[in-house]
Amino acid sequence: MPARWRVLALLALWPMAASSAPTAVIESGVLTGTYADGLNIYEGVPYAAPPLGDLRWREPQPVRPWTGTRDATEFAPACMQKGVSMPGETPPTVSEDCLYLNIWAPAGKPTRQLPVLVWIHGGGYSNGSASMPLYRGDRLARKGVVVVTLAYRLGPLGFLAHPQLTRESAHGASGNYGLQDQIAALHWIQRNIAAFGGDPAHITIAGQSAGSMAVSILMATPLAKGVFQRAIGESGGVFEPFQIAPAYGLAGAEQQGERYFGSLGMASVAEMRKLPATRLLEGSAGEIAHPVLDGYILPTSPYAAFAAGKQNDVPLLVGCNAEEARSLMSVDSVKSATFAADIEHSFGPLPPAIIAAYPHTTDVQARQSRLDFERDLRFRWDMWAWARLQAKTGHSAVYYYSFTQQPPGWGASHFAELWYVFDHLDLAPWKPSVSDQHLATAMSDYWVNFVKTGNPNGNGLPRWRPFVGDTGPAQNLGQPIASVSLSDLERLKVFDEVYSSLRH
Repeated sequence: MPARWRVLALLALWPMAASSAPTAVIESGVLTGTYADGLNIYEGVPYAAPPLGDLRWREPQPVRPWTGTRDATEFAPACMQKGVSMPGETPPTVSEDCLYLNIWAPAGKPTRQLPVLVWIHGGGYSNGSASMPLYRGDRLARKGVVVVTLAYRLGPLGFLAHPQLTRESAHGASGNYGLQDQIAALHWIQRNIAAFGGDPAHITIAGQSAGSMAVSILMATPLAKGVFQRAIGESGGVFEPFQIAPAYGLAGAEQQGERYFGSLGMASVAEMRKLPATRLLEGSAGEIAHPVLDGYILPTSPYAAFAAGKQNDVPLLVGCNAEEARSLMSVDSVKSATFAADIEHSFGPLPPAIIAAYPHTTDVQARQSRLDFERDLRFRWDMWAWARLQAKTGHSAVYYYSFTQQPPGWGASHFAELWYVFDHLDLAPWKPSVSDQHLATAMSDYWVNFVKTGNPNGNGLPRWRPFVGDTGPAQNLGQPIASVSLSDLERLKVFDEVYSSLRH
């Protein structure tokens, strides 16, 4: 955006503080939003054309300009999906027309452009919503940042690879349409965020679970170079060797896509583009929900990109929760005698060193070890690998955390940190304690400080030391908040040795 337009956009914000209907001028037209409690809020803002008809399974296209003023006071539907992304979540209204984002910005006469936090929701690439109440950016925006939440295509609409799609692509690639949506949204934000008081040169991408996996990919892809300046990853990365998931390669993903076509009784992309979107969630659609090493978005794996020092080198804040698997699986039936067999039934043959790293002499031990194994395999190793790779080959600081707080009924499980990060304990499904509120204030302050400066530290907060080498330290986000050593380093090294052997 030219400098004069940025100035005009900032000046246009001034009258909004006292207005019930703030407006913003962006590249495609004029928006009207909502003023509430010191914030200007814009909901359902289009960042790409609706991916309908012939645009299904194509790169996101520019928004068509409009005349007059477009209403941005209601959230758009979530992208097509079944189920929900979190336990207890209300199922969202869905539509294939879903490429929209939401913005929370401090109102009032601007004295400077504010740093921007862009949130990428989780949900296993199968579900999730940019408008879930927990993700609303009001609390963080009041701490002096602009918050954006974005939607992206999910499941087979967002990640289908197929030989016919590969042939019609100018890049010789298919799959990863949901990732292309995220990249398009970041470019849109860079061009337009000044109209909302945001600084296009100070953008932080952040996400949890699949959203965090997307952040790791955005750091690895050349197509996102320069569109963000900091990154936050919570409980998700894509660093395992692709040999353990053949469908992540283009050839394997295309085969998966061919089976999916067959499960719907379809033979061509042209036929598939004519089907109602609801039909696309049938058949073997559940298999089509993962990124693809396509040679375009991902010319190489994230691990290889980081190992070679070719990542988008920005300050990084990453970590995971102490009991990630607790909310994702039941271990009531796990027995000591069948511990190894049960794991290998789910994951295939594993080296004895991995099984031996998890004590299972008694049934109680076996149940805890089954949860620990799931946590380490799906979350802990990825986050540790991500941190140490950036610390080794990057020039920007890394901050690593372990969330250990124990909210009633949840423990330090997957999702649990989100109520604290967004400072939305008012939405928590438990009665928050004094220590919960203390931690929520500290964590949201850490995150906002990082968005502002690339460093989470600030006045009144326990010091968070950078991660160095392989050994940390980690910031314990629990009781107490403090720097701690990595207690599970030896187990992580066992996984690392096994994964390294697969890469060679």
